[in-house]
Amino acid sequence: MFRFAIESVKGKTQVHDLALGRYTLGRGLGCDIRLPGKLVGRRHAVLTLAPDDVSLNGVQENRLQYRGESLDRLEDLTTGTEVGLGEARLIVLANPYRHAPQASVTPVSGETCLASISTPNPINDPRGSASYVAEKRTLQLAIYQELDLFKRAVIKDLDAESLRTEALAAAHKITAVQAFHLPDGISTEAFITEVVAESIGLGPVESLLADPDVTEIMINGPDAIYVERQGCIQRTDQRFTSEDSLRGVIERIVAPLGRRIDEGSPMVDARLSDGSRVNAIIPPLSLTGPVLTIRKFAKHKFDLQALVAAGSMSESMAAFLQQCVQHRKNIVVSGGTGSGKTTLLNALSDHIPVAERIITIEDAAELKLSQEHVVSLEARPANVEGRGAVPIRELVRNALRMRPDRIVVGECRGGEALDMLQAMNTGHEGSLTTAHANSPRELLSRLEVMVLMAGMDLPVRVVREQIAGSVDIIVQQARFRDGRRRITSIVEVGGMERDVILLHNLFAFHQTRVDENGQVHGFYTGLGMAPGFYDEMERGGHQVDRNLFVRHPDLLDRM
Repeated sequence: MFRFAIESVKGKTQVHDLALGRYTLGRGLGCDIRLPGKLVGRRHAVLTLAPDDVSLNGVQENRLQYRGESLDRLEDLTTGTEVGLGEARLIVLANPYRHAPQASVTPVSGETCLASISTPNPINDPRGSASYVAEKRTLQLAIYQELDLFKRAVIKDLDAESLRTEALAAAHKITAVQAFHLPDGISTEAFITEVVAESIGLGPVESLLADPDVTEIMINGPDAIYVERQGCIQRTDQRFTSEDSLRGVIERIVAPLGRRIDEGSPMVDARLSDGSRVNAIIPPLSLTGPVLTIRKFAKHKFDLQALVAAGSMSESMAAFLQQCVQHRKNIVVSGGTGSGKTTLLNALSDHIPVAERIITIEDAAELKLSQEHVVSLEARPANVEGRGAVPIRELVRNALRMRPDRIVVGECRGGEALDMLQAMNTGHEGSLTTAHANSPRELLSRLEVMVLMAGMDLPVRVVREQIAGSVDIIVQQARFRDGRRRITSIVEVGGMERDVILLHNLFAFHQTRVDENGQVHGFYTGLGMAPGFYDEMERGGHQVDRNLFVRHPDLLDRM
């Protein structure tokens, strides 16, 4: 029998089983299959089921919507195919007359990731087959009908363990009386667990969130799920059963936070309960279907020694940065997206004395400070009416009234840079922040632009004087082609000469080669110059180690 489901825009689902024959679909009384919706024609389409012809044809001006295209005819309706008929959607659940070919997926490779890491091969994995996805969709729809979840708002509650228990019980009941054709190697229990997770939980995202090796999850529509492992992007063998299932997962993430995502508000930033950062964008802005990106929150906090062990910096760099934090130097961590700026900021914050009052300000709370006297502030986006937004800049201004010893801003993106610089220059030394830039010199230009974004009509020279008088140290981070994050340079901001801000290079990473496995080799080195504030520290009775800045022997040989 040819099995398919008809879904309406209101969430109602009807499942049909048809033998060989010719069937009309539409909203007219004379149709074999009645379709809901005002945009559905009275006689919208004809479904032909024959051993040599399984097809769906639009009638007259009525068209079929398939993968973003408008068609007159769609042949070979393979299992898992979804076709739009006006406001209704036809989903093929089983087609004994045509067998769906398994999708061929090419692992991601290229210059962005040359490390030798094994990549799953979805071609041979039964979970990637359209027939298995169709079986999952059949059970999912049956669970929805059994529990009447189309009408229950509680499905949006991620903490509803009772709902999960109900869904598991319903799934076991359904599989006990209805046969499901599962691929070899997949048990009924595993099948049920996957379907229930996608029906009321986060679906494939749950297992990826639990995988400690996964640092980022990128879902490009229901059929393409990518992850980042050890700095390299790989395509997984997992997939959602439909766009609606993926949309449901996105809604279950944002609903507890008082956010919404729909055609009127098709973009949203949010975070999971563990602090993982979430971004979602849906049609009409996304042409590939719903897109979900999750940057996982690290379970274990890295300190400077852990970063040294991971090869992100040298012992000399770690000792110098620790000294800068303890002696209240203003530090800006610069780097591109995913270069490890927040991880380094977390590690630096460990060395703020416990007796000091710290105010942290972030878009989405990610910093985990170990000190006791910490006040965490988080920006708030606008509500559904477009009101109530509290940006980073207002929080920085408010923090100045909270008697802080240190201000830590997760990232400067706009006009808050002016307030941050003023705080650094007016009694709040030792403040920390991050910003996007590809080099220390580019960071200075970015800071100039961000200050001007505050709306103040200031001469460029005044802005540069403000930057030169506020920022002491710039730490440049980068993510290399082998996936590893490294500090590429540490520079001191040394005042101004005419209209140019002076930078003194203190440390650098010197790359020597890339091996056959794509691994980047090199060494960290001092550049022979101690920072200017060392003289002041020595006059104050503090011990300093100028040997930290000695050039690496290999670098001396190349000079």
